[in-house]
Amino acid sequence: MKTILITGGAGFIGSHLIRLFVNKYPDYKIVNLDKLTYAGNLNNLKDIENKPNYEFVKGDIVDSNFIQDLFEKRNFDGVIHLAAESHVDRSISNPTEFVFTNVIGTVNLLNSAKHVWKDNFEGKRFYHISTDEVYGSLGSEGIFTEETSYDPHSPYSASKASSDHFVRAYLDTFGLPSVISNCSNNYGSFQFPEKLIPLFIHNIKNKKPLPVYGKGENIRDWLWVVDHVRAIDIIFHEGKTGETYNIGGFNEWTNIDLIRLMCKKMDEKLGRTKGESEKLITFVKDRAGHDLRYAIDSTKIKNELGWEPSLQFEEGIELTIDWYLENEKWLNNVTSGDYQKYYDEQYINR
Repeated sequence: MKTILITGGAGFIGSHLIRLFVNKYPDYKIVNLDKLTYAGNLNNLKDIENKPNYEFVKGDIVDSNFIQDLFEKRNFDGVIHLAAESHVDRSISNPTEFVFTNVIGTVNLLNSAKHVWKDNFEGKRFYHISTDEVYGSLGSEGIFTEETSYDPHSPYSASKASSDHFVRAYLDTFGLPSVISNCSNNYGSFQFPEKLIPLFIHNIKNKKPLPVYGKGENIRDWLWVVDHVRAIDIIFHEGKTGETYNIGGFNEWTNIDLIRLMCKKMDEKLGRTKGESEKLITFVKDRAGHDLRYAIDSTKIKNELGWEPSLQFEEGIELTIDWYLENEKWLNNVTSGDYQKYYDEQYINR
């Protein structure tokens, strides 16, 4: 039985990945390592938490001794590293936290993998999940490829760029078998409501203001989270060591057009007057260092590994809105902070 470590598995993308691997690979032991910060929610995994091939471990990747001990005890066959501080606004408020988690935490994992695997790397893989934000900002034309030079503009993207460089350095210096993917903006169920789509679904439903940076002209490429974890699965098993794969949805939307689409669909679903929710849009001062446009070229992963998105955005956003409206209890638990009690109830107070 292979033992696979997935870091950040209680988060948005991580919980979808854990679910996929636990259900698809019953002959794998899946270890979910998560610190359970504000964005880590074990309620996301209630449907698989009692599966025999799943185990949750609470811990911090910044704690090098803890990570070293975990690797020595489990001797993982593979690592899929998702744990990260990822919200740009938070990185502007507290850059140092992003350096510790995203850079030091990644190096701790690399060191432990190198130490435990030593020079026998056969059958091992360290898979590092990154972001398209490391590439910087595009103008009205162009697209990010795997050869695009790094040009990060926020503390978040700078910390992720640094961690990418360390992963490549450990491959070149020590031969540690690694692979990297850079993905565009994800959306879907179980996303923490500080991110645009779940935040605005929540605010529209409760008739709260919809704060839009600048004029809402910033452009993002959106990918359904289920399609992202499908890509991760394929890259982990079939990707070539030392390669980078860009994962995108070929789905570019300006923020304001996306928000208007959400308002329209929410008005229809909530039985409101056409245009009612658009009145909630409130333009606010633009974010510092706000990149204008991201766009990912996914040609390489399509041609080499056969992956492509399964949904267009209009269909995916419909499914996403329906999920949040149908799971009001989950959203209320997250926005109130009650979800953070679940670990104590499930693991401590039994």
